[in-house]
Amino acid sequence: MAQPDTVTRILDIAERMARQGGYNSFSFRDIAGEIGIKAASVHYHFANKEALGAAIAERYTENFLTALGEPGDAAPDDMIQRYVAAYRSALLDDGLMCLCGMFGAEISDLPAPVAVKTRMFFERNMDWLSNVYVAKDFDAGNARVKAGALIAQLEGAMILARSLDDMALFDRISATPAP
Repeated sequence: MAQPDTVTRILDIAERMARQGGYNSFSFRDIAGEIGIKAASVHYHFANKEALGAAIAERYTENFLTALGEPGDAAPDDMIQRYVAAYRSALLDDGLMCLCGMFGAEISDLPAPVAVKTRMFFERNMDWLSNVYVAKDFDAGNARVKAGALIAQLEGAMILARSLDDMALFDRISATPAP
């Protein structure tokens, strides 16, 4: 089996660290130490932490939306369940928070490029969910509100489940229809 390239390893490690503790929870030195390279080698691929943070947020967004598929790939209710399952998998299978949820909580302290990519995650997710809700016969304005409510519900469910060390709480909260 081929080893992942250095850039992929850097991104994977930085993402995991950020999903565990936020933007300030990783450094080039930490990443280099885990890979077994010099910090200068991380700098070779990413000029600074801001560039790395933006890259992990962008990659996370792309991977998240790719895993969901197109909003019309299935019946709207199935697509909503797929969306909830993506959050559930992040928390219960990976044992990690949503990267952009972590970054979103600290957005006022993030470098501008990282904040932009974090906002893009939420905008694109709201667009995706809005399309699903429109297919369920919601008007566009209500669909966007409903999309925001579901995202808020799932991000909040992750925080509560992790904070209270009760992962089953996520399932109980996410099973309750968003307002």
